[in-house]
Amino acid sequence: MGMRTNFDNNLNQLKQMLMEMVKMAKEQVEDSISTFISQDLENARKIIEKDEEINLLETQITEKAILLIATESPVATDLRAILAALKISSEVERIADNAVNIAKSALHIGKEKHIKEIKDIPKMKELVVDMLDCALQSFYTNDAVLAKKCAEMDDRVDEMYGMLVHELLGYIPGKPEATNQIAQMAFTCRYLERIGDHSTNIAEQVVFLVTGKRYDLNH
Repeated sequence: MGMRTNFDNNLNQLKQMLMEMVKMAKEQVEDSISTFISQDLENARKIIEKDEEINLLETQITEKAILLIATESPVATDLRAILAALKISSEVERIADNAVNIAKSALHIGKEKHIKEIKDIPKMKELVVDMLDCALQSFYTNDAVLAKKCAEMDDRVDEMYGMLVHELLGYIPGKPEATNQIAQMAFTCRYLERIGDHSTNIAEQVVFLVTGKRYDLNH
């Protein structure tokens, strides 16, 4: 009994660390988009610096997971839970990297006046953050049905991405001097689309965790 309790405590600690990592990554995504809109270059630099903390947390999660596998000889379902946590932390780290890329795009634009009011990018951000929340809830509740539902939201993200990039590139012929800014806006849409993909990958991990089967939910 004691060993099992010890294992469960360790697994819970692993999940707590993962929750902390997700919270930080989500803040990075939110901050990067508001920084992109407000053109707060000081804050953009802070977002880039903060990435170190998230990378460190991912390393700690990896070490704890490896230690658990090595010392506890977990049974199949427990092993799946540890491996899922490992994979998810890696996806979350990539989500945070994309937030950093958005902050870098903000720096590339600098204080140059925006060619248009940025309304659609925040909507896309809301959608990918909802996907991330949904995917993580499915992980903490072991809900494969919910996980598949999150993955379906990705179609909407892809659709928005296609529409936005098409619209942005359409501005270039009339405003050739704003090509750099337009490109950075298009890149930012691409980074958000990638965050949606990483959230879909998290959902896939949950389906694997619950069913033991691998699904490719990225169409």
